[in-house]
Amino acid sequence: MKTNHISTLLKKLASPPGLSGYEESIANEVETLWQPLVDEISRNRLGSVLGFRQGAADPPRPRLMMVAHQDAIGLMVSGMREGFLRLTEIGGIDHRILPGQLVQVHGKRTLPAVIVQPPHFLLPPEAQEGSVPLSYLWADTGLEEKEVQRLVQIGDPVSFGRNYIELGSDLACSPSMDNRASLCALTLCLQELKGRRHAWDIWAVSSTQEEETLGGAATSAFQIRPDLALVIDVTHASGPGSPSHKTYPLGKGITLGWGPTVHPRLYEIFKELAQKLEIPFKMEPMPRYSGTDADRLQTVAEGIPTMVISIPLRYMHTPVEIVSLKDIQRAARLLAEFAVGLEIDFMDKMKWDETPKT
Repeated sequence: MKTNHISTLLKKLASPPGLSGYEESIANEVETLWQPLVDEISRNRLGSVLGFRQGAADPPRPRLMMVAHQDAIGLMVSGMREGFLRLTEIGGIDHRILPGQLVQVHGKRTLPAVIVQPPHFLLPPEAQEGSVPLSYLWADTGLEEKEVQRLVQIGDPVSFGRNYIELGSDLACSPSMDNRASLCALTLCLQELKGRRHAWDIWAVSSTQEEETLGGAATSAFQIRPDLALVIDVTHASGPGSPSHKTYPLGKGITLGWGPTVHPRLYEIFKELAQKLEIPFKMEPMPRYSGTDADRLQTVAEGIPTMVISIPLRYMHTPVEIVSLKDIQRAARLLAEFAVGLEIDFMDKMKWDETPKT
């Protein structure tokens, strides 16, 4: 698949703000992209987008659920003073990167703004050392106080300025690559499945609220009741000063999660499949929580065997998240080949106590 096709698709998915709890804009884009790729498409009560592809085997067919969250981190208006907007965070944000950032305030209409801080000498002594706390930062729209009060209300979301940039021949930089990169991989997977036979029913889910509640994936799984669940997310890529034992090379392959959230048999199967397809990967230890939708999916109903596939991403939870288009393509191919290769009796092999050697 050509990288320009992947880049065009990724740019479409990275463009809507779609902050956690305010996902309407990205959900609309996902629906448009998935409509020709699935047999049925819908949204559930928490706003997750559900795409259904019917399997070719005789009913009743087992169900595979593939999930990538659509929501992004950002900010929220928490107060106003003299036309300036006080902010709080949606999802985890490193406050050190906020001063000077261009943002968009999504009120009655979208307003450009900049995040500002008082001059150093005007801050209280306890705030003069290190990064300035969020409580001292403001969003400045440049509008008069009455106009701000007319257009903005407390609770309005504030997103980073949308700016998609291609870096070299393989990398792309933008806000919200967590987790639009994985949504791109899931969409590419659906494109590949369009002309191929698969025995199982397949449910593609663009889930809401992963950055805050994990509620979108959990409710979708309760609705679908899948036999297996695959979660596609991002992980920390290596960069300047990053510890090598906690990060993974950018553009050198995907990661396969390993830990209590991941079914050990599924890990072994994905490991063997990646080796067969010559897709480079690394094991990603997840000794407690995965930090993904999988943490909730695994315990829905009587329990769902779950796997986590991650795409390395540099500078996570900043406005300049960087991903590799090759890694997105690799994740998409692995998902598609797994779905196509699922046999009807696959679940007979899913025994937790037969833990493979890693």
